[in-house]
Amino acid sequence: MTGVRTLPVAPEALRLLTALREQDGATDHTLVCTSVHSVTRAMKTFVFEPAEPALFRHEPGQHLVFTFEIDGRQLSRCYTLSSPPTRPHVAAITVKRVPGGRVSNWLHDRLAPGRTVRARGPFGRFSLTRHPSPGYLFLSGGSGITPLMSMTRTLYDLASPADVVFVHSARTPDDIPYRQELELIAATAPSLRVTHICEDDGETERWRGYRGRLTLGLLRQIAPDLRRREVFSCGPPGYMQAVRRLLCTAGHPQDRHHQETFEAPHPAPTSADSSADSGGAGKFAVQLSRSGTTIECDVGTPVLEAAARAGITLPSACGQGMCGSCVTTLEKGSVDMRHNGGISPRDAAQHKILLCCSTPLEDLVIDA
Repeated sequence: MTGVRTLPVAPEALRLLTALREQDGATDHTLVCTSVHSVTRAMKTFVFEPAEPALFRHEPGQHLVFTFEIDGRQLSRCYTLSSPPTRPHVAAITVKRVPGGRVSNWLHDRLAPGRTVRARGPFGRFSLTRHPSPGYLFLSGGSGITPLMSMTRTLYDLASPADVVFVHSARTPDDIPYRQELELIAATAPSLRVTHICEDDGETERWRGYRGRLTLGLLRQIAPDLRRREVFSCGPPGYMQAVRRLLCTAGHPQDRHHQETFEAPHPAPTSADSSADSGGAGKFAVQLSRSGTTIECDVGTPVLEAAARAGITLPSACGQGMCGSCVTTLEKGSVDMRHNGGISPRDAAQHKILLCCSTPLEDLVIDA
């Protein structure tokens, strides 16, 4: 492959991807683990089926918010679906064991077939269904491969003619997830090319491919037409910062670069804003109607943060308006809600808000 081909997307594929994109709203799921298998020495895939017969629908690249009961406590975590929507009978996540990670270690050590978990979703806008293109460049590092794997499996299952270059960076060849599957996909799909970059040799294999870290020279060698491609990148923060710098230097259009990130800082209000919004007091009263508790919330402070400062723990996971786990009904008052896809227009129209990214504009009453 020497460049992006301007082939149309197959009509069947277009209809399915459009239908997935038009979905609205998140759903609560009861899922049963059906299988667990190792992907690398530190990563496992957990496959789930709905407890009641149903098809699981999502966009490739979206995530779920899982709730696990661990040592008598309920802990919530966001996990991207590595399974594609073209295989709707299952939902799969691939989790890397994190040293000291309470949930990841519990999953690796304790979650077995037959166990039931709860999840909510899907959430997120990091999906190629929202950015159709004749050519893609997928860039991933470490466990950031999971949403891009969902996208790749989707394109493969649909026999999409889209021209895809997939570049994954790993520490060693032993740490490359889905290696055999990606090699099979690349061997049987002429429009998809996979390249791995490793920093060092593995314990069982001397690496003979690209070595080191991703550089602009290497990226241009692998995808010389990168400026014409829609780019999706996912990985650790340092990796994504490096990718942004490389693409900026290469002159790649910023509006064609999409990344999975949970960094969404809330802008701090000015002193003038604070005075105007609260009559100079700088605080609002937030009543939690179910508990009968009232807390104070500073201007510009998300309700979830104010509750935490008051010693009240409310359901939450990502904390950045993406996962939807802190959705609550606003019974009275108004807020400034700056979310990142964690709530649907339908829920927002029904006076639902996300506590993690909603700042009061007046005194509030919420269903909590």
